[in-house]
Amino acid sequence: MEAIYALMDSVLPPEAYQFTFMKNAFLAILLLTPLLGLLGTMAVNHQMAFFSDALGHSALTGIGLGIILGLRNDLAAMLVFGIIWAVLICLIRQSGSASADTVISVFSSTSIAAGLLILARGGKFARYSSLLIGDVLAVTPSDLLYLLIALIITVLLWIWIYNALLLTSVDMSLARSRGIRTRLVETAFVVMVAVAVMLSIRWVGVMLINALLILPAAAGRNLARSTRQHACWTVGIALFSGIAGLTLAYYLDTSAGASIVLVAALCYALSLAARRFRK
Repeated sequence: MEAIYALMDSVLPPEAYQFTFMKNAFLAILLLTPLLGLLGTMAVNHQMAFFSDALGHSALTGIGLGIILGLRNDLAAMLVFGIIWAVLICLIRQSGSASADTVISVFSSTSIAAGLLILARGGKFARYSSLLIGDVLAVTPSDLLYLLIALIITVLLWIWIYNALLLTSVDMSLARSRGIRTRLVETAFVVMVAVAVMLSIRWVGVMLINALLILPAAAGRNLARSTRQHACWTVGIALFSGIAGLTLAYYLDTSAGASIVLVAALCYALSLAARRFRK
C-alpha cells in the first residue's frame, strides 16, 4: 500500500489527498464506480431502475436479522439476506403475477419497514443511521481488497453472460429460442447486483445507492450509439463522477456520497443536452 500511496502523492492534488483516509476513499472510488457502472447498464436495459433501491433497503433488514440470529458480522448478514431478497424479487417478477415496478416497490417498502422495526427497538437505530447516507471516507485497506475481488469476479461473469443477458433484455422469447436459459441468466445478474450493492452500502448509503447505479448508465445511454459504447460511456461517467465528487466534498466540507451523485446528475443533464443537439 505504501508504494500505491507514494504514486498517488505524485499525481493527485496534494492538499485534498494528503490524508490516508482520502487516499483509501479515492482507491475505493476507482473500484466501486466501474463495478456499479457495468451493472447499471443492464439495470437500465432491463427496466429495473429501482431494483437497487429495494436491495439497499433490504440491508437494514439483513442487519436486523443478523442481530436476532447472533451474527457479529454485519456484512455477512447483509450479503446473505440481500441475495435471498434479490432472488425472490426475480422469481416473482419472472412468474408474471405482477409488473416489475410493483414487485420491486412491494419488496422495497417491506424491507425498509422490517429493518426499521427491528433496529429501532429500544431506541437503538441511531447506531445504524450512518447506513442511510454512507461514509466513503471510512474505507479501510481490507475493504479495498473486498472491492477488488468483487470487481474482478463481476468482470469475469460479465464477459461470460453479457451476450445472453443483453439478448434477454431485448427479446426474452428470442433468447429462449436460441437456447438461452433466461431465468438462470437473470438470476445470476440480480445476485451480482445484490453483492455489489451490499458491499457498497456502507460507503454510498441506502438513500444514494440507486442513484449511483442508475445515473451514469442513463447518461451513458444518451451518448452511446452501441452497447459497447454504452458500457464505456457509463464506466467513464461513473469514474469521473466519483473522483470529481470526492474532491469537491473535501473542498466544500460536505457529504462525499451526495457530491458524487450530484456530479452524476449534472452529467446526465449534459447528456440530455448533447442528445438533443445531436438529433
